[in-house]
Amino acid sequence: MTKAATKQAPSAKDSLPVTENESATDKVAEAITQGIRTGVFVPGQHLLEPDLTRRLGISRGSLRESLKHLAAAGIVTLNRYRGAYIGLLDRTASLQLLDTLEPLARLAARLAAENCTSAAARNQIETAIADLDRAARSGNRAHYLESRRRFYDAMIDLGGNRELARVIPLSRTDLFRAQIETVQSDTQRKRHASGYGPIAKAIIAGDPKKADLAVKKHFDGTRKTMTELPEDIFPTMG
Repeated sequence: MTKAATKQAPSAKDSLPVTENESATDKVAEAITQGIRTGVFVPGQHLLEPDLTRRLGISRGSLRESLKHLAAAGIVTLNRYRGAYIGLLDRTASLQLLDTLEPLARLAARLAAENCTSAAARNQIETAIADLDRAARSGNRAHYLESRRRFYDAMIDLGGNRELARVIPLSRTDLFRAQIETVQSDTQRKRHASGYGPIAKAIIAGDPKKADLAVKKHFDGTRKTMTELPEDIFPTMG
């Protein structure tokens, strides 16, 4: 057992983000991935099928098919006897995720810097980093994780590489951040939040090399935090 919360599926008072005209798979994926960022769901949480089907307005069969897709993406874990749970990453998986994400994030930052040639482009990054800074200062975990995701989205969008948006594992990364966010020290949390400013500054300056190095330094800081975190926040696999 880890320190991950044993929270059950949200009560009827909690809201799940859904949009009309979405497919059942998209509806469940959006509800769960955004719910992870906003704290409606936490890593290790048991998902109750009757509650989800009722409030998402889908059949149990559609829900189960959607959960299979999320399991394949590493967002939920399916157990034949115990049902579905929000995923938990062990230490090895977390480090492998960082190894996968870093080169993609560095590419995204370089492309964004190369394309940051207009006032509109600079404003896009300035707006995203200002929101992220406010969220970090507020201490609101949900706001921070949402703002962090929007910063990445802005950087990828500005870079103009559509394939990056498809292959960069942002939802899995959201899960990782949600898992460690509540157990980090203030020093570790500030270390992470402070890494985005230099990335944004380099992109706005149109300097791909500095943007690349800023992302590398940011990931080095995250790996340092990983070495400092206690073992009991990570599940034991095998």
